[in-house]
Amino acid sequence: MGLRFKSTRMKKIAVLILAFSCCLCEVQVNENDDKVHQCGGSASCCEIYSLTSISKNLGAVEEKITNMAEKITLLETKLQTTEKEVLDLRSLIGGKPQVAFSAALRDSGSGNIGPFTTATALQYKKVFSNTGNSYNPSTGIFTALVKGMYFFRFTMYATYSPPPNAVVSLMKNGQQLVSVWDVATSDTNDTGSNAVVIPLEVGDNVYVKLHENRLVYDDGANYNTFSGFLLFTM
Repeated sequence: MGLRFKSTRMKKIAVLILAFSCCLCEVQVNENDDKVHQCGGSASCCEIYSLTSISKNLGAVEEKITNMAEKITLLETKLQTTEKEVLDLRSLIGGKPQVAFSAALRDSGSGNIGPFTTATALQYKKVFSNTGNSYNPSTGIFTALVKGMYFFRFTMYATYSPPPNAVVSLMKNGQQLVSVWDVATSDTNDTGSNAVVIPLEVGDNVYVKLHENRLVYDDGANYNTFSGFLLFTM
């Protein structure tokens, strides 16, 4: 606003000087040829032309200043957005991020889950905790939002009715890591668990897979669980 005000004021001053110069022009009589001419001759004309040119240049400068002001406003908006993103990133990385979750297979009811004709990611729907919101109960998949070393553990409960037919595995990006299984035994209910400590990059996925044609049993006792947490960033 200050630059625009000064530019307008300079423009007005130039116009006033132009008007004042015109008023100073006089008519004189030449004694030899009785012709009338303006005082100052070509000097006055040059001054008038120069002032007119200055006025036009001031207008062009004012337009450039206006365009620059608009660009500066746009840059300020982008800078504010960038600063917010940097603060969010610092809070996630520099502020010792907290990532931890724990969930059970069923949020209500009881019974077998499976068998399915293809291997299926188990959806642990009863969420006990989910600090950092890295675990998705709708898919059963944990997605790393922070690069670091993680601990994961899962438990399995074999079918309540004989014969047991349960095989589950912990997966990372489709790669099988560790498994628990119980099949074709004389007892009716077995449980097992397994765990790993693994490094994860941002975007890596971890989940528990129920193998094809297998099943697990769960009820309100929450026998089947899936848990994990960040040990430290890398």
